[in-house]
Amino acid sequence: MNLALWIVAGLLAVVALTGGITKAFVPREKLAAVRGGGWTAGIGAGSIKALGILELLAAIGLILPAVVGIAPVLVPVTAVCWAVLMVGAMITHGRRGEALYVVVNLVYLVLAALVAWGRFGPGSFAG
Repeated sequence: MNLALWIVAGLLAVVALTGGITKAFVPREKLAAVRGGGWTAGIGAGSIKALGILELLAAIGLILPAVVGIAPVLVPVTAVCWAVLMVGAMITHGRRGEALYVVVNLVYLVLAALVAWGRFGPGSFAG
């Protein structure tokens, strides 16, 4: 169970890191030109960068607290926050009729829920 939770958290961290770097450092105009980036047209550049920073923090929060052993409870808390972020992403893509991206975000949400459940429960770092 522990290994599976580490793998899932690692995969989510890679997704969050990739998305965070893209949103925080790529100009909005370039994001809008990429497939699936049309959602950026109605959002300010600062908001997109803020989402990118949140995703970068999620990438850190899914791994680092457990690795260093300082406040490992932040791992499941971060997973819950990631799940909430994915709900927002699903709503945004759903409003735009982008069913594929809704499904992708749903998969990320389920994986985050698995990490949260596992790290709050049977695979907790407290035991």
